[in-house]
Amino acid sequence: MNGRDRDPDGRPRNQRPRDAFGRPLPHGAEGVERIPDDYAPSAEEALSEARRLLGERRPFHAHEVLEGRWKNSPEEERELWQGLAQICVGLTHLQRGNHRGAATLFARGADRISRYGMPYERIARTAHELDTLEAEAAIARIEELL
Repeated sequence: MNGRDRDPDGRPRNQRPRDAFGRPLPHGAEGVERIPDDYAPSAEEALSEARRLLGERRPFHAHEVLEGRWKNSPEEERELWQGLAQICVGLTHLQRGNHRGAATLFARGADRISRYGMPYERIARTAHELDTLEAEAAIARIEELL
């Protein structure tokens, strides 16, 4: 074993502190509050919290909320939540200036959510164009549509 902190199922826990853009900080550094690894929101809670975090321009943290729902959702919803989480990670890459990585994640997320009907079809169409926007405008578009 490599000494990483793991949950009872053997999955690594994410203990490293992060900055407001989700970038890892050195162990022991002061980071922003994180979403707990065991967070299991309802669909309504996940969407509400993700919108709030996007409103605060914290897409990395919105991704963590959506990931919490993805990991705890019924099988038939998992692609939706994973896709929404990927779009938020794409927004995080855009904030960090990584347009190529953002475009890849926007496309993957859009492909996953497009079959879930409205409003997700609209979010999917929009996601394909987000890498052409500044991060602030892209985050605002997803916040508005979510």
